[in-house]
Amino acid sequence: MCTTCGCEDHVHEHEHDHSHARRVSVEEDILAKNNRYAADNRRRLSARGIFALNLVSSPGAGKTTLLVKTVEALAGRLPVAVIEGDQQTSLDAERIRAAGAPAIQINTGKGCHLDAHGVGHALEDLAPPKGALLMIENVGNLVCPADFDLGEAHKVVILSVTEGEDKPLKYPNMFRAADLMIVHKTDLLPHVSFDVDKCIAYARRANPAIEVLRVSSTSGEGMSEWLGWLARGVAEARA
Repeated sequence: MCTTCGCEDHVHEHEHDHSHARRVSVEEDILAKNNRYAADNRRRLSARGIFALNLVSSPGAGKTTLLVKTVEALAGRLPVAVIEGDQQTSLDAERIRAAGAPAIQINTGKGCHLDAHGVGHALEDLAPPKGALLMIENVGNLVCPADFDLGEAHKVVILSVTEGEDKPLKYPNMFRAADLMIVHKTDLLPHVSFDVDKCIAYARRANPAIEVLRVSSTSGEGMSEWLGWLARGVAEARA
C-alpha cells in the first residue's frame, strides 16, 4: 500500500496502532530511495543540458492535449521528448508520437504515481538529445506525485476550469510543490462557474511564489506565454 495515499502500490500494512511507527519508517525509506534516484536523474539531465518538467494534474485536466499542442508548436524549433505515465494503456504515448515527438509509456498498474527509478530507465531508452525539452506526464493524481521527485527542474500543475477553483485548498501539497500552475481550458469559462482570481489566490495561499498561466489548448489563449516559459527554461538548462 502506498504510504502517501493508501493505494495498493509499495507495501501492505495492518491497521493496528503499533504499525504507525513502521508505516512512517517505510515511507521515509521509500522517499529516501526515490530521492537518490531523482538526484542521479537530475545530474544526468543537467550534464546534457536537458530541461525536464513533471506535469501533474487530476485526471481529465487536459495534460495530454496540452502536450500534443506543445509538440506541434515546437516542431522544427526545439527537440522534444516525452515520458507518459498511466496505470494502463499506451494511448497517450501514441498521441504524442503521432504529433511528432518520441515518447515512452510507463504503465504503473495499481501505482498512483511515477517514481524516479522508472523514469531513469525510461530516460535510458528514450535517450533525448542534448539541449532537449523533456516533458514527463505523471499519472492523473493530485496526491502522491507531490511527494515523488523525478529529477525534474520544475513541477507544473495543470488545473482545468471544469474542476473547481478550490482544488489548491483541497490539495495544498501539490500546489506547494509546483513552480507553475496552468489554469487550463479557459475557453470553457463562459460555460462554467469558476472564479480564476479565487483559484490563483488559493494557490498562492499554499505557495506564494507559484507562477500562473491561463491557457486554452483549444483557442490558443496563453500558448505563446507557455511556449515562451519553456524557451526560457531550455535556454537556462543549456547554459
